[in-house]
Amino acid sequence: MSTARVGVAIATRNRSDRLAVTLRHLLALPERPPVVVADNASTDGTRARIAREFPQVKVVALPSNRGALARTHAVRALDTPYVAFSDDDSWWAPGSLARAAEHFDAHPRLGLLSARTLVGPEQTPDPLNDVLAGSPLGPASDLPGTQVLGFLGCAAVVRRAAYLDAGGYHHLLFIGGEETCLAYDLAARGWGVVHCPDVTAHHHPATEPRPERPAMVRRNEVLTAWLRRPVPHAVARTCRLAAEARRQAPARRALRETVTRLPAALHARSPLPPHLERAARLLEETSP
Repeated sequence: MSTARVGVAIATRNRSDRLAVTLRHLLALPERPPVVVADNASTDGTRARIAREFPQVKVVALPSNRGALARTHAVRALDTPYVAFSDDDSWWAPGSLARAAEHFDAHPRLGLLSARTLVGPEQTPDPLNDVLAGSPLGPASDLPGTQVLGFLGCAAVVRRAAYLDAGGYHHLLFIGGEETCLAYDLAARGWGVVHCPDVTAHHHPATEPRPERPAMVRRNEVLTAWLRRPVPHAVARTCRLAAEARRQAPARRALRETVTRLPAALHARSPLPPHLERAARLLEETSP
């Protein structure tokens, strides 16, 4: 039976070759983390391949593509106090999960830790590293690292209880820039969200184009504004998207999908408390 403090949760769909590489890296880690794969109804034999090549990996077989919500199914299937997220093209550096567990053990209010990300075989630092490290929210006396309200999904470790307390990734967003809303929801419940560069994730993203991604990210930026930000801010973001839609096809798609989901966003609306709204505004004013 594993005594690991950190389990690894992966969401995947139809990328069995990349997933196999990731699983080999994760299973070779000195921390020996339990790994759960939530499979978003793959049709490429992903489940059979895991059973054949990686029998120690637990699979949560979802009947349909749930997007980012698959990660929540994986979290529920783990019983470790802390959970590290990997995508099917990312993994953790040896020793980083142990270091993350030390941070969580020492800081009971810590809800999510955002790691340093190295990209590709060249291990190029992701530009987001500097953005997060330079957050104007600064440190807190009861937290490690620098306080942030955003992170990269494949380079985050969560306290399992905090993640479930916040409800996990929001069902309305599906995929694409869904991390901001989760960071908001964790912070709104009093959990700390920080960037700790002494924990490292490796990301080897696919090079093939993903033409749908820009529209999904833009859609979710506006929906997150309606879910958690003041109405004037959300209106302004929507108007900006509408202006962009006059000349950009991805913006037109984003606007259509935003309008379709807007009634549900209004129904689920829960604005940030004032101190977090001030923090969100400060981040926007100082972001590059």
